[in-house]
Amino acid sequence: MKRVLSGIKPSGELNIGGFGGALNQFVSMQHDYECFYFIPDLHAVTVPQDPKELFQRSKDIAAFYIAAGIDPNKATLFIQSHVPAHVELGWLMETQAYFGEMNRMTQFKEKSNGRDTVSSALFTYPALMAADILLYQATHVPVGDDQKQHLELTRDLAERFNSRYEVIFTVPEPIIQTIGSRIMGLDDPSKKMSKSNPNISSYVLMLDKPEDIRKKISRAVTDSEMTVRYDWDNKPAVSNLIEIYSVFSGETIEQIESQYAGQGYGGFKKNLAEVIIEKLIPIQQRYYEIVDSDELTLILKNGAAKAAEVASETLVKAKKAMGFVTF
Repeated sequence: MKRVLSGIKPSGELNIGGFGGALNQFVSMQHDYECFYFIPDLHAVTVPQDPKELFQRSKDIAAFYIAAGIDPNKATLFIQSHVPAHVELGWLMETQAYFGEMNRMTQFKEKSNGRDTVSSALFTYPALMAADILLYQATHVPVGDDQKQHLELTRDLAERFNSRYEVIFTVPEPIIQTIGSRIMGLDDPSKKMSKSNPNISSYVLMLDKPEDIRKKISRAVTDSEMTVRYDWDNKPAVSNLIEIYSVFSGETIEQIESQYAGQGYGGFKKNLAEVIIEKLIPIQQRYYEIVDSDELTLILKNGAAKAAEVASETLVKAKKAMGFVTF
């Protein structure tokens, strides 16, 4: 069976961009792939994190996986730091990566821009990301535009290792999601929706109350054309809202355009808010039920045990191929 590996970093409160670009897709994939979903807490600490917030957000992401519909009997759910093989293979991947390759990673340039000090881990973490994927022999990895470069590095490292030593790693293929993979800010469709935006009306959080969601969507920027039409080149703000509508309603772009033909933006934005609320309410309810429960702890422990078994098998093979003494 084809295998998928992906995760959501616990570096901030989850907004609906995380649902559109990840959770919604993950729920669908669990029926067609053998899925390993994780919380990459080791990636989160490449930049400073408050320990209490990291602890809570890691639990939050795990709870959102379950609340959104991930079935732990179908998909393996675990926390990255609970499987030590990630760090060990991450180091081995660093030995295969070139300085120039790392230096070309655009995310490093973006995240280090303007900082007086930058951790070395921020520079090298694409090697750890490659290890995350290669440990599980993932055949496919869902990626957005901002992760394509990292997957290409993963493919290069896998092929380089297989050529230098022994064919150990599966070279993964990307799964490119078209609709909802990169939901943009409600105040600026040129920037990804982010909690770091000082304008709280620019994003909708997964735990926002209905009245806050209605208020934020009503304030979302549009344009002067007053036509609900999907056209990223000429109507980016409206196109962003249409994508959000499609993700949360399950309707196609064409169905949404047809439904609101000639109606302007008022009714469209009002209904968009209700579509989001209708989807989020049961997720929020399930989240609050499970986030501090023994059930979630057991799911994560069982997931880590299963993940470690698979990961350790790959790690041992890689170490043997490189000449390490193994027993």
